Amino acid sequence: MELITAIKGRRAVRRFREEPISLEHLKKILEAGIWAPSGSNIQAWKFILVTDKENIEKIKLISPGLFGNPQALIVLCINKKRAEKGGKLGENTALMDISMAAQNMMLLAYSLGIGSCPVVSFNKTAIRELLNIPEHVDPVLILSFGYPKFWPKAPRRRPLKEVVHVEEYGKHFEG
Repeated sequence: MELITAIKGRRAVRRFREEPISLEHLKKILEAGIWAPSGSNIQAWKFILVTDKENIEKIKLISPGLFGNPQALIVLCINKKRAEKGGKLGENTALMDISMAAQNMMLLAYSLGIGSCPVVSFNKTAIRELLNIPEHVDPVLILSFGYPKFWPKAPRRRPLKEVVHVEEYGKHFEG
């Protein structure tokens, strides 16, 4: 699959078929995450893979943004002790790193025919307790994965000339 096809085709999927995702595919998705850019190569991320149905159901109870019946979840966390190596900007940089790791994971999943959805609305305290996450590790994002019942249509995107400025703000891209 061409990269631009994956970028334009990936959608937030919230309805999944009851079909397990192979460990081989989950490993590829996780590996895509660790190959994301990382400020100063600190790699302050921690990923928690959840595939047990009971655990997924418990997480759904404390995550109002988590829909459908995903076959796997990945909880993306920041190791705050490791992020401190980045100085004053360490935690902000780590958050950007997590975002890029998540995008890598979602694009790789899409290339395998697996749908995904990022979720930020969840109870951090409850997730921390449920998954035994230590205090110095901060859960910041959940990705849900599964084979989609259908692929949602792409929403309209604003044109480049509306969002890109050349050399200075106000000089719109006309290319």
